[in-house]
Formats: sequence, C-alpha cells, structure tokens
Amino acid sequence: MSPKAIALLSGGLDSTLAVRFILDQGIEVEALNFVTPFCNCNRQGRCEAAHVAEKFDIPLKIIAFTQEFFRVLRKPAHGYGSGMNPCIDCRILMFSRARERMEETGADFVFTGEVLGQRPMSQHMRAMRVIDRESGLEDRLLRPLSARLLAPTLPEREGIVDRDKLLAIQGRARKPQITLAAEHGIYDYPCPAGGCLLTDPGFARRMRDLVERDPDFDLNDVSLLKVGRHFRVSSGAKAVVGRNEKENGRILELSREADLLFEVKSCGSPVTLLRGEAGREEIRLAAALTARYSDSSGTDTRVHYGGRYADLSGRVLVSPLSEHDLSRLRV
Repeated sequence: MSPKAIALLSGGLDSTLAVRFILDQGIEVEALNFVTPFCNCNRQGRCEAAHVAEKFDIPLKIIAFTQEFFRVLRKPAHGYGSGMNPCIDCRILMFSRARERMEETGADFVFTGEVLGQRPMSQHMRAMRVIDRESGLEDRLLRPLSARLLAPTLPEREGIVDRDKLLAIQGRARKPQITLAAEHGIYDYPCPAGGCLLTDPGFARRMRDLVERDPDFDLNDVSLLKVGRHFRVSSGAKAVVGRNEKENGRILELSREADLLFEVKSCGSPVTLLRGEAGREEIRLAAALTARYSDSSGTDTRVHYGGRYADLSGRVLVSPLSEHDLSRLRV
C-alpha cells in the first residue's frame, strides 16, 4: 500500500507546488480546502482549490466552518495580526481538523504550502512550533517548500518522504516559487493578495466594531459588513447605507424583522438599514444619512422608514448629515 498524505490546499501557488512535490514522490494525496465567511480566494467565481485538485486528479474535501471560526475570532488565544486576523488560532483550528481527517483515513502525515518567514504572524519558527503542538500534529506536519530549513519530521525520518527532494525556500519573495512553477508547467495560479478579508484595514475596522459592540454576532451580521457604508449612530445601533442598486437589494435581503429600513421616495435614494436600539435620535440620524446620499437637493428632505420595505409608513423631515458628522460616525 502506498503512503498517503493530507494536503491543506488553498489553490494558491505555494500549496499547488507543495502538492506537486509530494505527488512526485509517489505519495497518494487527499486535499482539504477550508472555507470561512472571510475567504476572498476565488477568481471569476472559480474555486481555485477545486481547479488544482482536478488538474492533479486528487480528491478534494471542502470544509466550511463558521461557528467554530466565530468563536476563535471573538477571543483568539494568540491574538490578532495587523487587522482582525487571528492567523495562529485559525491555523490551529484548520490543522486540528486535518489531523482528524488524517486519523480517519489512516494517512501518514499532513502537509501545507507554508513558507518560513513569508507571513509575519504565523509563519515564523516559534509560531510554527505552537501550531504543530496545539493542533496535535507535532512532527506529522510537513512543509515541503521550507522543509530543509526545519527539523526533520516523522515522515522524513521514516523514509516516507525523501528530504533531499524537498526545498529550502524562505521569506516573502515569490521568485523561487514562480521559477519552480514554470519548470513544472504550472502557469494558471492566482496572485497572492486578498485571501482573507480580515487583513483588509477597512473591513477589519468594521469587524472590530462588531466584535466589541455585539459579541454574539452571527453570519447575517458578518454578511452585512461586506455591503454599503457603515455608521455607528449610537453605542447600541448601526446604520448601513447602500451605495448602488445592487447593494440596496442585498441590504433588503439581509434585513431582519427587528431592523428599520429608510428611503427617500421623491428622488434617487439609497436603502438604509438601521440595526439595534432604534430610538428617536437613532432614527433621525439614519434618516439624515439616507438624505445625505440621496439625490435630494433641498435643505430639508422627507425620508420614509419602517420595518417592511413594502410599507415604509413612517416619515421624518431631516437635513442631510454634514461632512463632519459623516466622518464622526463612520465605521
């Protein structure tokens, strides 16, 4: 029976190369692709991991975890990166699931496309040791692209993997991987940026506000963060203003029974959603935001609002919010 390994496959260049190098050693590979609500890895609607798995003719298991990841995101044991990205805790969670799959299938080890020193939070030596230990994988976790810079793992020591055929890549430069890809006929791979929304400064700011103000957030709350302009109108309420017709429609899709919706009926207008404790002042501010981004040219604008878009029976006359107040309230 040939040896078997579990790959963590994002579909990016590094994980693609790692799979190629393990397959070239005659090892059977099953790939896992982990998906969270913050993944931003597809090109033109294409799942990159599925594309690579099909190219290499290997089985792929896509694992979506939401609630597990939300628990990590609320209070990561190892903290956040430059944004709201809990990279070390995220990897521990993914690698723990990969270990479970390894044990279920009788595979010999797990491997990834990680490169030593490529990412400042999770791909330095100390962080890698923490991830190895807390995921329960210990030295059954192989990183083929940097293996010769790291201590030999169990599959290397037992001769399952030939260490001499592994690599010693480190740092953030991609030239070695690009050269290797060309040598192996791998050309169709995505650029490395934009994989996780939690590293984006603007989205991270919104996410931090949500974690601090509403720690019991759910998938609907997170989906709403991806749409429109966001304003904190009070400690217990937030307004989201659509930027175009598509976003207006998405805001309506995400609205809940307890939310209030706002629109100027007399001219072109965004749809605004008010979520949280909606008193008189919160309603006034949400209406003023709606007026500010509508096509209304008057100093006073009549804004309709209500719990159902089909019946915005409430009305309030407001002045569009000033630029100063926009900056003050913007999330």
